Amino acid sequence: MPNPWTTDLVLGLAPDAASAKAGRGQAGPGKWTGLGAQDTVLWGEVQGSGQKPYQVRVDLGGPVFKCSCPSRKFPCKHALGLMLIYVEQPTKLPSMAPPDWVAEWLAERTKRAEQREKKAEAQATKPVDPAAQAKRTAQREHKIEAGLVELDRFLYDLLRQGLAAATSQLGSQFDQLAARLVDAQAPGLARLVRELGELAGVGPNWQSRFLSRVARLHLVTQGYRRLADLPSEVQADLRTLVGWNTIRDEVLASEPVGGVWCVVAQQTREEDRLTVQHNWLLRLEDGRAALLLNFSALGAAVDCPLIVGTTIEAELCYYPSAAPLRAIVKQSQSSQTLTQVPGLTTIDALLDDFSQGLALNPWSEAWPVALTGVTMQPLSTERGDPPRWGLVDSQDEVLPIADNFTAGWTLLAVSGGEPFDCVGLWNGESFQPFGALVANGYHACARDGVRAPIGAA
Repeated sequence: MPNPWTTDLVLGLAPDAASAKAGRGQAGPGKWTGLGAQDTVLWGEVQGSGQKPYQVRVDLGGPVFKCSCPSRKFPCKHALGLMLIYVEQPTKLPSMAPPDWVAEWLAERTKRAEQREKKAEAQATKPVDPAAQAKRTAQREHKIEAGLVELDRFLYDLLRQGLAAATSQLGSQFDQLAARLVDAQAPGLARLVRELGELAGVGPNWQSRFLSRVARLHLVTQGYRRLADLPSEVQADLRTLVGWNTIRDEVLASEPVGGVWCVVAQQTREEDRLTVQHNWLLRLEDGRAALLLNFSALGAAVDCPLIVGTTIEAELCYYPSAAPLRAIVKQSQSSQTLTQVPGLTTIDALLDDFSQGLALNPWSEAWPVALTGVTMQPLSTERGDPPRWGLVDSQDEVLPIADNFTAGWTLLAVSGGEPFDCVGLWNGESFQPFGALVANGYHACARDGVRAPIGAA
């Protein structure tokens, strides 16, 4: 079978640099027994710290991973090692019928897929009781209104007492209010309140960021009470912020947006007993952004076929919004190595693009964008403090990089001090780099630094 995978693409799947290094250590066929492959499915057994060898299964069509080891990282080092053997020493994986433990895994996946399909069909054909649905909606709206009243009171008391209170006696009250908003069936507002509490007293000039979040929360409460007077796209943004879900089938029924999409970043975090994966895409044609979210139970693998540093030809359906960003893949084809990114040439163009989006959706928290032909520059800092960084464009304008970005020197070394294309998130105050395209190689910024180039030419 054709092998579109490369060593860099495999290592790009690693959740962190330590996993990539450990996966490399597992790539020796001498460590394995029972290696085999059939079509896109790989398997093998490798001896670990336990008495029995770990059973490792990989479906490259996803990719999907399954290993009997106790690691909570996905993919684990054993799955990475198996894939590296497949890429670098494919003859060590003879084509054969899968053993029972692999066949059972494939049968279970097929069964779960059929069950999901049947459930979706049943939901689609299930008769809807309009009266009961209207009653449930009215009950939830009543609870949300009570939550909005409480949130308004909290924000008023916060400003009346002064911001110093936000870092002292009011600290625990953010979590308490968030819990009550969850009870009021407004989980989106609960998340915003928790994030507001996390900002209090953190970092220099935290007051301006804190007040900005307070103002946006107040705008949510006032806008939601005037929902019927607003355009439908703004209504959708407000309902999403409060915590209403949009039915997936309704999104997929909307007009798809096609093109070749650059997969520039993948971030995984834990939220409310869930593992949430953020996949950031830019359309190669015009730089249009998309955010794909995938969810799984905490500790379980996220089933996602997207690989950072590649492009996919796909049709996306966007969730309704005044400035659409979140989307769903309706259909896609095989991926290719990323060799270029669609970028803006100046920082002024970035600020203008962001301001236009913010005018459409004032609750936008950050926007993915690529800048071409920029250089890394250390900014002035106090002696003893960590260095601060900025991106400099062709007009000598400087875009500040987020203070928590720790890979500045590495990114400077990767670019050699020469202009490069940088992809990241701009939140109106600072830029968080996702990766850099240098000499046709995409270098993804991991949480602990900059990884090796992905698919360098």
